[in-house]
Order: sequence, then C-alpha cells, then structure tokens
Amino acid sequence: MIHLTLPYPVSANVYWATRVVKAKGGPARAMTYVTKEAEAFREQVRGIARAAGLAQPLTCRVEMWIRLYPARPQDWARRARLDPAGWDDDVRCMDLGNCEKVLSDALEGIVFDNDARIWRQHKERMEPDGGPARVIVAVKPLAARLIAQQGLQLERAA
Repeated sequence: MIHLTLPYPVSANVYWATRVVKAKGGPARAMTYVTKEAEAFREQVRGIARAAGLAQPLTCRVEMWIRLYPARPQDWARRARLDPAGWDDDVRCMDLGNCEKVLSDALEGIVFDNDARIWRQHKERMEPDGGPARVIVAVKPLAARLIAQQGLQLERAA
C-alpha cells in the first residue's frame, strides 16, 4: 500500500481555469486548462511520491483512502468549550468531492496511470489536530480476480 502525506490541495476553482478563445473567422471556443497553482501542487505531489519510493505509476485498479485535515483556527479552544461535539463543523474546509477530484487529477500519472483506475474510494474529513493543513492518501492495488469474486458474492447475496 502507498501512503502519502500531501499538502492541503488547492481548490478546484483554482486548479482549473477556463477562457474563451476566438479564432479568426471561426466561432469562439471555451478552453479549460490546468493553472500554474495546479502545476505547482502536482510538482509537490510528484516530489513527495518520488521521495516515498514510487518510481512508476500503478497500472491496475486501485482502492484509495483520503483523510482531509483542515487548518485548526486560532479560536479552536473557545469553540470546543462552547460546543465540544461539533466545534469544528464550521471550520473552513474544502468539500470532500472537490478534494477528491483535485487529488485524483494531481495523482494521475504519478501514483496511478489514469484516475479511471480508482475502483473504490473512501473519503473522510478529519478534526483539525493542530498539525499543518494536509491530506493523507493511501492507495492500494486491487487484483481484478478479487474484485470479480466479490462481485459474484454480492450477486449471490441479493
């Protein structure tokens, strides 16, 4: 299994940008592209993956776990006193769907060859723990035979 602790992802609103390009004599076309901020994030991910010993992207189905740790606000202790169970409900944090898409795009070509290889996924927003804002990712290769067997077991149970 591959375990990576990565910097807090950039927002999808910053990761991709769209502009309208007008060709001479032709219709205007919208083009979506990866921004400089996104490229910088990808380079960080690439460096961390290489430092972890990952030389080549996986070319098989994978299962992925995402744990998103937002930054802990300065007034966290007061919040925790007032609402011990839900003090972090309104902590500024990107939503998990946004995080997943940005991460899968950034990991593509580095951890796995294509994000279509993600067969199973588990996402969790964590309580801010005082450490830096970050995302912890685990990726496990899946054997095709195991997935097929589990699929058959599910069909029999239904």
